[in-house]
Amino acid sequence: MSWFTDLIAALRISEVRKRILFVLLILGVFRLAAAVPVPGIDASQLRAFFEGNQFFGILNIFSGGALSNLSIVMLGLGPYITATIILQMFTLIFPKMKELYQESGEDGRRKFNQYGRMLTVPLAALQGYSLIVLFSRQGIITIEGPLTIIGVLASIVAGSLFLMWLGELVSERGIGNGISLLIFAGIIAGVPLGLREALISGTQQDLPRYLLFSAISLAIIMGVIVVNEARRNIPVSYAKRVRGTKLYGGATTYLPLTLNPAGVIPIIFALSLLLFPGIIGNFLATSANPTLLSIAQVLTSFTNNVGVYAAAYFLLVVFFTYMYTAVTFNPASIAENLQRQGGFIPGIRPGEPTAERITFILNRTLLIGAFFLGFIAIVPALAHGGLQGGTQATATSFIIGGTSVLIVVSAVLETMRQIRAQVGMRQYE
Repeated sequence: MSWFTDLIAALRISEVRKRILFVLLILGVFRLAAAVPVPGIDASQLRAFFEGNQFFGILNIFSGGALSNLSIVMLGLGPYITATIILQMFTLIFPKMKELYQESGEDGRRKFNQYGRMLTVPLAALQGYSLIVLFSRQGIITIEGPLTIIGVLASIVAGSLFLMWLGELVSERGIGNGISLLIFAGIIAGVPLGLREALISGTQQDLPRYLLFSAISLAIIMGVIVVNEARRNIPVSYAKRVRGTKLYGGATTYLPLTLNPAGVIPIIFALSLLLFPGIIGNFLATSANPTLLSIAQVLTSFTNNVGVYAAAYFLLVVFFTYMYTAVTFNPASIAENLQRQGGFIPGIRPGEPTAERITFILNRTLLIGAFFLGFIAIVPALAHGGLQGGTQATATSFIIGGTSVLIVVSAVLETMRQIRAQVGMRQYE
């Protein structure tokens, strides 16, 4: 119950309490925005479309349930996440981008984030236009002319930028990662409705499937907690220094390396990238051009093939775990800071050998964390397919459910860790 004790202690501290209340306020604003629909929607057609399309259930996760309502924030944080992925890949290709992100301090990081916001606008416009055309062809949205398209597209892009701004506000003035918390809020908001539908439409034949999903969810929760809390401590010693009549240093401490320093970000990145083939396939599905129609069939078959989809999901999670850690964690900078403070790893020379030692340990621990994260992400579909040989749609729904559980648990752990850090810092003061 240490998390409950930490939460009570946080609520007793005025500044931390204000941060928590601010996060709750922003989440409330997000849920209100998710209920504001774009004009010209046929509710019955919308409901029938989402009941028969499992792919858009995955896309609905990133919008926090806003896509199923066709609200003004239907795109969710997808365009912003995609823009962040593109820019962080650029840091691995272009040295100037890497220098801007890692070595230029706070000003460089601020400029890098500004590039991400600017790139979000065209990506939101592209995704918004694709969804408008797709939904209009399905009879969900009534388009009366070009002005209607411009008006709906402008509201969708504005909603996406508004959600991006809310996420940044949570990260800057609240507690926790704004992207993770907004997605977490959307998933939690859909739990009561999902339970209600399961109780109403469920039969005795569905009971094994529900029990299986509950058991897998519990295993995912336990596994994610173990991996997120696991540490690899690197011993660090500090040389003794005499200044005047006082003796400094001589202490031994540890440099903790987590098995999964990237948290839930690789899951979000991987899913956001996997959404593109499905969106393009659905967009081209009604085309009269035979070439475009064949491309749509290939992309749709990729989305519906759970085995291929799960394999791609696993590999992307592993890749983004390494990529995100390489961008955000710099062993050379840590080694330089240790050398300035008179610290060293026993048996390792300061400077470059220390950086190489940290990199070696990080790569080994990260391999365990990345493979475990990827396996946990796809294990619901593997377990269901091996036990029952279920249909593609059912197995895909298990991928959706397992990913939701993973995002929720990781977001809660990350937020509680930051709350604990805030409380510890103020108790120390």
